[in-house]
Order: sequence, then structure tokens, then C-alpha cells
Amino acid sequence: MMLTAYDPFAATSAAFRALDQLTGRAGTGTARQLSGMPMDAYRVGDNFVAHFDLPGVDPGSIDLSVEGNTLTVSAERSVPQLENAEWAVAERPFGSYTRQLVLGRSLDTDRLEASYHDGVLTVSIPVAEKAKARKITVTRADVPTAVEGRTIEGESQHETKAVES
Repeated sequence: MMLTAYDPFAATSAAFRALDQLTGRAGTGTARQLSGMPMDAYRVGDNFVAHFDLPGVDPGSIDLSVEGNTLTVSAERSVPQLENAEWAVAERPFGSYTRQLVLGRSLDTDRLEASYHDGVLTVSIPVAEKAKARKITVTRADVPTAVEGRTIEGESQHETKAVES
């Protein structure tokens, strides 16, 4: 069986390969470098969820880190090392790549969870309790309410403020 690859843009591709060789960006000639990490992100309920496409990546090469409010995702896909293989077509990308997301302060990054299944990394970050919407009960006051204030030094100051009904 013979495998033939047809590329209608072969002339253009050849020009880009020549440019890569001139600039020193040429790879091994077996596959192209990774160019990105496609992502979908959304909020569902009390969680922020992001899915990163990482096909063919060894789960052990995936690295997640949070510094401040920045999530960094790094991964690596290696070129298969096959003995006595004569490549006919090598179009799957390889290499290391990184993506960073700036997270909102309302997320609880201490409870971040991640899983990798079928080439997709899923990261779930719950919304912090203090940032969740909550109902505030308003009470009716028929008499003026005493308001206690504190100075910068922490001394208590009592003052009475009239509240109109």
C-alpha cells in the first residue's frame, strides 16, 4: 500500500519552509511546531470551566500553576521516535506550548480541579463564597438606630443617627 499526500498549496508551503530555514526556525522536517492551544471557557452554576485541546499529549507533561490571579497551562507533545521508520506524511504538530489566563479575583483558585480525558484538559474553578450572590434581609426600624463608628486608632465613638421611616 502506498500513501500519497496531496497539498494544493505545496508551492506556498515550500516558500514558507525555505523562509523557516533562513530564519533558523526549521524543525526536524517530520512535523510542524505547535502553534496554539485552542480553548473554550464558560461559567456554569458556581464554577468557571475551561477546556483546552491537547491531543496526543502525555498527561504527565501537563503542568498547571497559579500565581496571583494568573493560571498558566503548559504541555508537551513529542515526535514519535520509531526505529527504521520512513515517514511518508508527518502533519501532526509537536513541541511545547504554554497558555496563560488572567482569572477574576472572585474565583477560589485554592479549590481548582483539573482532569484530562480524550485529549481535552478540563479545568474547573469554583466561585469564591464571598463573591457569590446572596440575599440581604432588610428590617424595618421604627426607632432611630444607633451607629457605632471607629477611628483610625481603633477608639470607639458612639453617635446616634436618625433614620426616617
